Amino acid sequence: MSSSAIVAAQTLIAQNIILYGGAIILVLGVLGGCLNTIVFTSLRTFRENSCAYYLLIMSIVNIGQLLTGLLSRIMISGFAIDWTQASLFYCKFRYFIFQLSTLLSFTSLCLATIDQYFATCSILRWQQWSNIKYSHRLIGLFLIIWLLHGIPFLFFYSHAKLPTTDIIFCTSMNSVFLKYYSYGFVLILSGLLPVLITGVFGFLAYHNVRNIAYRTVPLVRRELDKQLTVMVLTQVICNCFSIIPYITVNTIASSYSSTINPNVIGIVQIIAAVTICLYYIFFAV
Repeated sequence: MSSSAIVAAQTLIAQNIILYGGAIILVLGVLGGCLNTIVFTSLRTFRENSCAYYLLIMSIVNIGQLLTGLLSRIMISGFAIDWTQASLFYCKFRYFIFQLSTLLSFTSLCLATIDQYFATCSILRWQQWSNIKYSHRLIGLFLIIWLLHGIPFLFFYSHAKLPTTDIIFCTSMNSVFLKYYSYGFVLILSGLLPVLITGVFGFLAYHNVRNIAYRTVPLVRRELDKQLTVMVLTQVICNCFSIIPYITVNTIASSYSSTINPNVIGIVQIIAAVTICLYYIFFAV
């Protein structure tokens, strides 16, 4: 088999992984996000709980992330339809919403994990930090921060043409911004930092819950804290197993983007397709 045939086969495998794996994740993720939203808004117990409020916000922005990020990838891989090429507005809008949904989702999970640590803490003064009023203010504050953070995405992402084929594609031509995107946004803000924060406070919350039975806590409150802690820890575990492979492959691919070996490029495409599906599993849990 010739080298070009091998590369074509590898590219097809990568496209099918995104098409079929991504489609399953998209359907289940949007459905799950809608069900989470219904549950967290319909039950009074959850509406008055700060941790549940963070999980509600995360469920809502995860739907936006799946519809703008994963759906576009499925259309490109499966049907060769790239909406970012057809519309300059969508080119800018997609990356703006992508970074907003990503950062607000990870922020909500971090705040939920920290909140659950405070809620299950034995120190009464620290328990007071688990407050629905504080959660509203924190989400509003971080929403403003990430909206401002997304302004450079609107400016730097635009249409560009390949000099050999005149094909239009959506990208940023600013090398400094692309380095920030790869290392600042992907590696730190949406990678190592949320994994570290959720890992540490998730472990502390789990330790608190194990000892909560020995404290004088109302039965209803005890069971609610256990239930919410299980929800948060499940998301934290999924966070580690889905985000770490993605940021690892993305960072390596960015460092070796100049490689000209077609076989290496084909293998990287397959690995990247798998890690992309793993990445979006986090938003579909």
